[in-house]
Amino acid sequence: MNNARSFVAGIMVPAFTFIVAGAAADVSFAQDKAKDAQSNYPEKPIHFIVGFPPGSAPDIAARLLGPSLAVHLGQPVLVENVLGAAGNIAADRVAKADPDGYTLFLAANAQITVNPSLYKLPYDPVRDFAPISQVYVSSSVLVVNPSVPAKTLQELVALARAQPGGLTYATGGAGSAPHIAGELFKSVASVDIRTVPYKGTVLAMPDLLAGRVTMAFNPIVAVLSVVRDGKLRALAVTSVKRSPLLPEVPTIAEAGFPGYEATLWGGLLAPAGTAPAVIRKLHLETSNALARADVRGKLAAVALDAVGNSPDEFAAIIKSEIPKWAKLIKDSGITVH
Repeated sequence: MNNARSFVAGIMVPAFTFIVAGAAADVSFAQDKAKDAQSNYPEKPIHFIVGFPPGSAPDIAARLLGPSLAVHLGQPVLVENVLGAAGNIAADRVAKADPDGYTLFLAANAQITVNPSLYKLPYDPVRDFAPISQVYVSSSVLVVNPSVPAKTLQELVALARAQPGGLTYATGGAGSAPHIAGELFKSVASVDIRTVPYKGTVLAMPDLLAGRVTMAFNPIVAVLSVVRDGKLRALAVTSVKRSPLLPEVPTIAEAGFPGYEATLWGGLLAPAGTAPAVIRKLHLETSNALARADVRGKLAAVALDAVGNSPDEFAAIIKSEIPKWAKLIKDSGITVH
């Protein structure tokens, strides 16, 4: 067999040597170009994709975090509300976006840890995203109509056990955060309380205020004013710590049910495959922003507690919550139509 050969400085060299060398040079050039892009990141506006409407917790967090990131990254941060399918359309858009750091996901916990057990999703919540940082956590609060003869959580549980199926709780629909919190409470307290679904927690308020439903597990910010006005009675919060907005109200765990936790959270994620250097830069600026007093204060004013944990810590939370909610949804028979 005759091999193709070339002469270099009078020495006969196989032609494939040049091909290999050229390919190596191309790879090196591509790597250098990618490194330059990462070191110069960002070079154009960044888009935050939010799966819920303006005024929702993820939207508020995105619009408070975005300007701070824009100042320190040197590029605008634009918020896009991509609505539909319980936030799944927005999640899928980010999952399929180029992993270049310019399309990011300000996700609510339901999109990542609850929806996988309720819907057939076109994305995988673990495989298709790269966690950057948890942005906020927020409590819900168990409220009852003042006509209910229970001033503590233990008294409510005793009342529920005395009349199985006689008490009711309002939800924002199947699989909503109030529904999940209520089903978890039923499980840990061993009580039979009937679910009354509404098309959103706002539509449940008239019946709750009129006493036509017994109770609800609502975001604190949604009921804070009526609690302070005495129109609803707050019995316990769903987080592991008391809320600064309702410091006199115990947690459900404190009130006799250790281990209970059903918080709402929002977090920043990128498409899987985003360069580690870009993730590190985004995490650094996100955690720095969330440490600033003005950002923390604005979040706290709407009952959102700033977090700013590491990508690994955030990933661990996601991986621990998916099976927790999957079990609850299966055991309680929650389905969506």
